[in-house]
Amino acid sequence: MNLHAAALAEAPRSDETTPAFASDAIAGLTRQPKQLSPKYFYDAAGSELFEQITRLPEYYPTRAELGILRAHAAEIAAILPQHAALVEFGAGAATKARLLLGASEFAAYVPVDISGDFLNAQARGLRKDFPHLQIYPVTADFTTPFVLPDRIRTMPKVGFFPGSTLGNFEPHEACRFLRGARDILGEGAYMLIGVDLEKDERMLYDAYNDAAGVTARFNLNMLVRINRELGGNFDLSAFTHRAIYNRERHRIEMHLISKRPQTVRLQGRSISFRSGESIHTESSYKYSLDRFSALAKGSGWTPTASWTDPDAMFSVHALRS
Repeated sequence: MNLHAAALAEAPRSDETTPAFASDAIAGLTRQPKQLSPKYFYDAAGSELFEQITRLPEYYPTRAELGILRAHAAEIAAILPQHAALVEFGAGAATKARLLLGASEFAAYVPVDISGDFLNAQARGLRKDFPHLQIYPVTADFTTPFVLPDRIRTMPKVGFFPGSTLGNFEPHEACRFLRGARDILGEGAYMLIGVDLEKDERMLYDAYNDAAGVTARFNLNMLVRINRELGGNFDLSAFTHRAIYNRERHRIEMHLISKRPQTVRLQGRSISFRSGESIHTESSYKYSLDRFSALAKGSGWTPTASWTDPDAMFSVHALRS
């Protein structure tokens, strides 16, 4: 659970996004085991639910990462080149980027996000707060190759990927993303990345199974979105949220579990579920400092520094290409 921040009103369906959403949903729900990509959590309602999650007492990552960025802003700024372009992968509300923009001498900010309307609205607010900063929003799926604006071509580049979103990727996908980011940013670029750390399993369980049920609503909203945008007929009362820690793979897994045998219609297809059958909606890998450093090195980056919160629950890493 980390890909974006909030959009406060329901976003319109995107003609560009819907065909990919439909093909990905059908492919995922007709394979065994069933799965859906976590990138489709974040319509406007899902983004707002995630914002609620970040304020829950059980959910530590956002508080811990913000604390790290505030406490070590000067150290981070000292490592980065001045007058660089800050390129944020999956920018959302840019809450954490604001901390960096206020602490360092950036010449430009390039927020990259799949939600163009929300992205442009956030850019307008940033221009008011940082009137001397060049801001160039890029509407794109940051998990695939995209082109940076020509106006920042000659600037030093600093990538920013907060929120432990990397943990949503399988390790080989995380490696591919880091290699792709290196290709986009270019030789000599820096990357700041948030990584959730291994910790007590009870704390992890509680963070993804909060007492207020917000995470359950967030998970089920994927089915709401499929019904609204793709014409599905999922009965939400027939599915339940489940999050478990897979100790062997160092990851939290989120699932939607079918409570009974049922058949769902989607885009002219019939999709059958057994009682107890799961749709795997998200994995969130937890790393040790050493395991993440090894992943970064294997992806063509050189680790230069890392910081953790006082309880060592979360980490922020500086890498150089």
